[in-house]
Amino acid sequence: MPDTSPILTIHEGPPIELQELGDPYHLTSPETGEAPIVFASPHSGSLYPETMVSALCVPLMDVRRTEDAFVDELFANAPRHGASLLTARYGRSVVDLNRDPHELDPTMFHDGPPRACALPTPRVEAGLGCLPKVGARGEPIYGRLLSKAEGEQRLAGVHDVYHGCLSGLLEAQRARHGRALLIDCHSMPSVQPGRRNLTDIVLGDRFGSSSNPRLVNCLERVFRNHGLTVARNAPYAGGYTTRRYGRPKRGIHAIQIEINRGLYMDEQAITRAGGFARLRPVMDAAIIEMIDAIGQLSER
Repeated sequence: MPDTSPILTIHEGPPIELQELGDPYHLTSPETGEAPIVFASPHSGSLYPETMVSALCVPLMDVRRTEDAFVDELFANAPRHGASLLTARYGRSVVDLNRDPHELDPTMFHDGPPRACALPTPRVEAGLGCLPKVGARGEPIYGRLLSKAEGEQRLAGVHDVYHGCLSGLLEAQRARHGRALLIDCHSMPSVQPGRRNLTDIVLGDRFGSSSNPRLVNCLERVFRNHGLTVARNAPYAGGYTTRRYGRPKRGIHAIQIEINRGLYMDEQAITRAGGFARLRPVMDAAIIEMIDAIGQLSER
């Protein structure tokens, strides 16, 4: 059987920079009041630097299908109700903001990794580290090896900046209100190998370690009251972001939400489906309920 794997070449020339980088995120402040809560969407970005696109050996659409498309829009009313909304601008495959910046595959680079690599994890071994190397179908996406400089530009210019903003927001809220809540918003494929009857919503709190259980109970109740099925911590217990920021004893709580994409979008075409309009009010209800829940937490 012939070898159909892509031929990797080494990039020659000066370091490649992200084109028109600017801020790698968009932060919308509350329009009314200022509740100690941040809704974040780290995987809904859809911008790709030209230097990355030119290195792909697969259609861009294959890379785009890894995005949590439209999740930022589902939570777009958060500022109207008094919460902060932080959304990523760059695609998940540029750099995965829900990964530790040391979750790197050293074989992706012709001159060594940009930072010290942590011990290999199943995610890295599957090609899904902080700098992903596979697309939605699990196939390699690059036709050449990256340089250390390229990798560091993505880590420093996107990952570090995004988490610097998020960390600052949560710490400022905790200092001002005595507590803060992060709702990390994601979506999940409606069909996954080896998994049947995937629920509508998965809530992750690192098995009770990243949030006060009253907050998770409240969020689950909202979704169930709107007729959605809900699971906890399976198959998603919360990733790097939930683990990094969820410190209930310090007054910072973190919950990850995974929304079944089949509820609101055409996953192949990456377009909104009819369910999108029906799901928006459900997310509005969740926003309002969680703003109230974190506001009342210290009084219970």
